[in-house]
Amino acid sequence: MEKRRARRHAAERRFRLLGLGAIVLSMAFLALLLFIMLKNGVGGLDWDFLSGSDSTDPDIAGVWSATKGSILTMLVTLLISFPMGVLAAVYLEEFAPRNRWIDLVEVSINNLAAVPSIIFGLLGLAVFINTMHLPRSSPIVGGLTLALMTMPVIVISGRNAIKAVPPSIRDAALAVGASPVQTVFHHVVPLALPGILTGTIIGMARALGETAPLLMIGMRAFVATPPGGFSDPSSVLPMQIFLWSDEIDKGFVQNTSAAIIVLLVFLLAMNGLAIYLRNKFEVRW
Repeated sequence: MEKRRARRHAAERRFRLLGLGAIVLSMAFLALLLFIMLKNGVGGLDWDFLSGSDSTDPDIAGVWSATKGSILTMLVTLLISFPMGVLAAVYLEEFAPRNRWIDLVEVSINNLAAVPSIIFGLLGLAVFINTMHLPRSSPIVGGLTLALMTMPVIVISGRNAIKAVPPSIRDAALAVGASPVQTVFHHVVPLALPGILTGTIIGMARALGETAPLLMIGMRAFVATPPGGFSDPSSVLPMQIFLWSDEIDKGFVQNTSAAIIVLLVFLLAMNGLAIYLRNKFEVRW
């Protein structure tokens, strides 16, 4: 008995050390990335760089045009994917009948979450540009394309969050006279909102760093002025980083690292806001 207990304790210690090692290794890679980016790019972070637009001269090139394009693209993505994803999750989990058609829809959503992003770029090119004739290289086309890519993630996380709400909440609401719709939107959805926001954070973070679908809709064009609206030609931060990293002029090395820092700050700010909202609406039962 003592030997078996000693072996179990040793196995637990090895597991803890293995988990600690994985965390340390991950943090070491992140710290190395941040150190290299700060070393190469912090010298290029000034007001002219943050407020300037793309240029063939690395000394006057800036990221404001790409930053504004990213903001507009993410707004379109969020405004389309979040409400549609949440409503789809609510319907599939609370109101949809159990039949083969719904099973096919659920399997399709799970498959869409694993589809390579460039496929969504081809879909956006075929539907939004060639069929609907929306302006190429515009934030509205980029946002619509990224919304298609983000929506399955929000639907899956939303369904899991709704499923995690205790059935007693539904039974109590129905017992006091609430309708099924009132039960869902007044009680179930508010309790599931933290989990839904978590899925939204994951989906938006993935969309913010995508370049492959945006390549297909022409957002790699040289844009020397910031976009004035959702239909104006623009670029985004990941695409700007990709274009500068391919330049021959060594002056763009600093610009590339500085743009990566801006992208990381943008991502942290967006995730921080989402986490704040998630914690604000979190309810413990």
